[in-house]
Amino acid sequence: MEFLKPLVLPVTIRPAERHGAVDLYLPPGEPRPTGEPRPTGGPRPAVLFVHGGPLPPGMRPLPREWPIFQGYASLAADRGVAGAVVDHRLQGPDAYPAAADDVAAALEIIRADPRVDGERIAIWFFSGGGRLAADYLRSVPSWLRAVALTYPMITPYPGWPDDPRFRPAEAVAAAGDLPIVLTRAGLDDPRIAEGVAVFVAAAEKANLTIVDVPNGRHGFDNLDDTDESREAVTQAFDLVLAALK
Repeated sequence: MEFLKPLVLPVTIRPAERHGAVDLYLPPGEPRPTGEPRPTGGPRPAVLFVHGGPLPPGMRPLPREWPIFQGYASLAADRGVAGAVVDHRLQGPDAYPAAADDVAAALEIIRADPRVDGERIAIWFFSGGGRLAADYLRSVPSWLRAVALTYPMITPYPGWPDDPRFRPAEAVAAAGDLPIVLTRAGLDDPRIAEGVAVFVAAAEKANLTIVDVPNGRHGFDNLDDTDESREAVTQAFDLVLAALK
């Protein structure tokens, strides 16, 4: 099962706190139920990682238990921000509204946590979860500091429902100066790559930064254990964290 391969960047997986459908990874020294004192510096910014799909109903393990997302969230914590992973209900091409509700609920949980700075949040979408970014590009919340998209699905596959709500290429015109970090895999599925090209063209006036992985496949960040992959993940992280400062 290739999806259970770890993140290409070396990282020690941290323990997570489970809050419903959300797993929260906190930086070292943040207070836990044991009552450890809070470090100086106040609440931390947070990055919510949104997996792709559609995934088969009943699939196990759930995405928040996949090493790649545990790795991303642990890496965020290592770098001084809270990392969170949400399990959402994208279990079919028509399930985007339910998945969007889950992402919105996860953001409420994260922003309400006293250890999180609710005014400094980034959302990082992957693969089929990319279409969920449209809500946050069309109407940018005041607390949203960055959107990241890694090998994102922008347009649905032929035969899928094409709800206008989930069209990031149309929504991006309203994103203003919101930092958008797009990681583009050079060897991606042509249908995914075609949608990404549409998005890039539509984002001509947006605050878009592209991280290219010319030899990367869809899922390069755990499938392609190369320096190119590691450099791309590091660059994307650097850009997102810079927007949170």
